Amino acid sequence: MGVPRLTRYLLRRIVQSLIVILGVSIIAFFLQHIIPGGEARALLGPRATQAQIDAFNQQNGLNQPVYVQYFDYLDHLVHGNLGRSYKLNEPVTSVLRQDMPKSILLVGSALILSILIALPVGVAQAVRRNRTLDYVGTGLSFFLYSMPTFWAGQIVILIFAEKLNLFPAEAPQGSTLGQILSQPSGLVLPIITLALITYASFSRYMRSSAIEALAQDWIRTAKAKGLSNKAILFRHMLRNALIPIATLVGLSLPGVFTAGLVTEQVFNFPGTGLDFYNAAVSRDFPLLLGIILIVSVATVIGNLLADIAYAVLDPRVRYS
Repeated sequence: MGVPRLTRYLLRRIVQSLIVILGVSIIAFFLQHIIPGGEARALLGPRATQAQIDAFNQQNGLNQPVYVQYFDYLDHLVHGNLGRSYKLNEPVTSVLRQDMPKSILLVGSALILSILIALPVGVAQAVRRNRTLDYVGTGLSFFLYSMPTFWAGQIVILIFAEKLNLFPAEAPQGSTLGQILSQPSGLVLPIITLALITYASFSRYMRSSAIEALAQDWIRTAKAKGLSNKAILFRHMLRNALIPIATLVGLSLPGVFTAGLVTEQVFNFPGTGLDFYNAAVSRDFPLLLGIILIVSVATVIGNLLADIAYAVLDPRVRYS
């Protein structure tokens, strides 16, 4: 596994990622052109006059051919211009620069918390397979996996905010990340809600991966050599069991972001997910396109990092 082969592999994956991002930009851009009546009619409303629609199209370049609009859009993207929000009347990049760090804080904290809980629980279930702990963990995972995010949020609010009065029901409010961090108690319930939803799939995959690893011949060989159970689990089994989890983390990013969108709405968390919801309701298409593109890029990067982690954890991976 020499460096040149690894470099070629990374370059090939980066090129593939760029092609995917280009495809996403094409799909996202052209979605607004299949709206009945056009973007101007959808935004201005059914009572808008033809003169108002023509003026709107002229002002926003929508009177140009579609391919011209798309290439203008790509040119703007290269220069870091995602357009201007119709409703907020400010650049989309400014909105994302303000709210994206808050969403990253929410999603990242929930993802880390769910992994820290799911990994040891999954391993414990695998070691105690078909016992009480395994049955309880399996039932809890299936229950959480089938639970809608908005319902999980309402249950968490009912128990911890209304019944026990331990944490506020609403997320921290503020325009900056510092203001959000200054109210840590308000972050607890949104993070717990998102972590519970994410934990379910991670624990199930970790259990299955650990069971498969424990059934391998080299585990039996390690036991025959007299190695302790602790050494077998942490020095031998865990690294191999983490291989599919590394891939799962990258592939789960779209679902985590989607769950984060619902969580932000339930707790009124002032992040990108709430921006997306408000933009969808108000038909603020530039902001919608900007968020879709940024989340897509994050997903592609997550998958690329997952591939790299997979190769690091499993030396048998070939780069050809």
